Amino acid sequence: MYRAPVDEIAFTLKHVTGFAADLDSGRFGDLSEDLVDAIVAEAGRFAAEEIAPLARVGDEQGAVLKDGVVTTPPGWADLYRRWCEGGWNGLAAPEEFGGQALPTLLSVAAFEMWNSGSMAFAIGPTLTVGAIEALDKHATPELQQKYLEKLVSGEWMGTMNLTEPQAGSDLNALKARAEPVGDGTYRIFGQKIFITYGEHDFTDNIVHLVLARLPDAPAGTKGISLFLVPKFFVNDDGSLGARNDAFCASMEHKLGIHASPTCTMIYGDGKFGDTPGAVGWLIGEENRGLACMFTMMNNARLAVGMQGVGIAETAAQKALAYAQDRRQGRAAGFKGEGMSPIVAHPDIKRMLLTMKAQTQMARAITYSCAYAIDRARLGEGDEAKAWQARADILTPMAKAFSTDVGVDVASLGVQVHGGMGYIEETGAAALYRDARIAPIYEGTNGIQAIDLVMRKLPLQGGEAMAAFLNELRADHAALSDASGLGATAERLGQALDDLEETTAYLTKALSEGRVNEALCGATPYLRLFSLVIGVALNTRALAAGDRPDHAVLVRFMAENLLVETATLRQQVIGGADSLDAAADALLSA
Repeated sequence: MYRAPVDEIAFTLKHVTGFAADLDSGRFGDLSEDLVDAIVAEAGRFAAEEIAPLARVGDEQGAVLKDGVVTTPPGWADLYRRWCEGGWNGLAAPEEFGGQALPTLLSVAAFEMWNSGSMAFAIGPTLTVGAIEALDKHATPELQQKYLEKLVSGEWMGTMNLTEPQAGSDLNALKARAEPVGDGTYRIFGQKIFITYGEHDFTDNIVHLVLARLPDAPAGTKGISLFLVPKFFVNDDGSLGARNDAFCASMEHKLGIHASPTCTMIYGDGKFGDTPGAVGWLIGEENRGLACMFTMMNNARLAVGMQGVGIAETAAQKALAYAQDRRQGRAAGFKGEGMSPIVAHPDIKRMLLTMKAQTQMARAITYSCAYAIDRARLGEGDEAKAWQARADILTPMAKAFSTDVGVDVASLGVQVHGGMGYIEETGAAALYRDARIAPIYEGTNGIQAIDLVMRKLPLQGGEAMAAFLNELRADHAALSDASGLGATAERLGQALDDLEETTAYLTKALSEGRVNEALCGATPYLRLFSLVIGVALNTRALAAGDRPDHAVLVRFMAENLLVETATLRQQVIGGADSLDAAADALLSA
C-alpha cells in the first residue's frame, strides 16, 4: 500500500528549491513552515487512505459509457466529492473566486501524492486547474464571474479540447469551426478526440475549452481561436439551464488509466437544442486562441510531469516492499537461515536505488519548475522575467524527463517483482500501463526536446541559459569542498563540461542554420541536461542538515547515473550523420 513520503516531499520543497529561506523572509506572506508541513501531511493522508485504496477498482472496472452517460468506478464520484470538500481543488486558485492562492509549489507537491494514489483520478482535477488558470488570465470578467467560482470549488470540472483525428501534435491541421452569431456567441462544429474526462458523473456541469477556426481565419496556428463551451448553459442566477449541443459519442479502451474516461466529443451535431451548433463564448482574442490555450498547456505539462513522479514513487515503494519480503537464493555475505530476501542481492539493490534516485531527481526538477513559476509571479521587472525564463527552460524537462522516469521506474518495478510483476495481482503491471501515456500526451517528449533546443536555448539571446549554467557551476563549486561523497564532485564537474559543450554546439548549429543537425541531438540533449540538473539541484540540500540518506543517494546519482552524460554528449554532437544515413534503411525495409 502506498505511503506518502511526506518527509522527503517537505525536505525537497524547502531545501532543494530554496523555499525555506523564502518562508523565513516572509516572501510568501504569512505562510510558515508549520503550515506547509501540515498541508503536505494532510494531502499525504488523503492520498494514502482515501485515493490509493480505490486505485485497483478503478483499474479493474474502469469508466463505462452507456447511452451517452459515463459512469466512473464504484466509490469514485464520492471520492471526488470528499476531495473537493477538503479544498484541494482550489489550493493555488485565486482568492477572488474562492481559492486559497497558495504557491504553485505546494499544489505540485499535492498533485504528486494524488497521482501516487491514482493517476486516473488525479488527471481530471489536473485539467480543471489548468482551465481555471486559462480563464483567470484570458476570459472576460463576465465569463470569469459565471464560471470560475464553481470551477475553483470543484462543483464543475473543466476539459481541454485540442486533438482531432487528423490533428494530433500538428494543430495546423485543425478543422473544427466556429461561426459568429452576432450576439457575442459562436456556434461550434466539429469532432475532438482523446478528451480526458469529457463526460463523467463527478459533476453536473462540464466546462469545455475548445479550439476552433473562424470562417475568415488565417491558415495554420495563427488562425485558431479558443472558446468556452459548457455542457449545460448557465442561467444568470447561476443555476443550470438547457443542454448544449455537445456530447460524448464514444470512449476509448486504453492500455492504462482505465478509470479516466477518454472521450470522443461531438460539437454541433444537432443532438441537443433546436438549432445545430454548440454555443460557445470566445476566450481572449479571435485567432489568438493558441496563446490562451498554452497557458493551460504549460500548466498541464508540469502537472503531467507530476504524474511521472507520482507513479515512480509508488512503483519504487511497491518494489522495495516486495524485495524485502520475497526470498530467493543466498546473497553473498548473507548471515541468516535459508534463502535471503532478494533485496540483499546486488542487482536488486542497483535497481531499487536507481528507482529511488531517478524519482528524487525528477521530483527536484518539477518542484524547481513550480518554484520558478511562483517567483516569477511574485517578482517585478527584470527579476520576474528572469524567473519566468527559468520556468520556461525547466518546463520541457519537467514534463519529458519526469514522465520518462515514470515509465523507467515502473518497468524496473515489474522487473524487481519478477514473474509476479507480470501478473496483475501485484499491481506492478498496472503502474507500468498507467505510466506509458504520460510521455505521449500534452506534447510528446520529442516535442518537449524540440521546444528546449529551438525555443529555450535562444531565450533572451542565450542569456537565460547562460545564467542557469553559471548557477549549476556554483552548485558544483560549493560541492567541491564536501567530504564523504566519493566522486560526486568529479562526476558532476565532468557532466557540466558535457552540458556546456553540447549547449555551445547546438547554439552554434542553430546560428548557422543547421536546424536538422540540432534537432537530431534534441532528445539526448534534454536527457543530458535533466541528469545534470537533477543531481545539481539535489546537492543544494546537502547543507540543510544531517540527512545521511539524502547524501548517499546523491552520491549514487552522481557515480551511477551521471556517467551517462558522456555518451549523450557523443549522440548530440556526432549522431546526426549516422541518424540521417541509417534512415535510408527505414525506407528500403
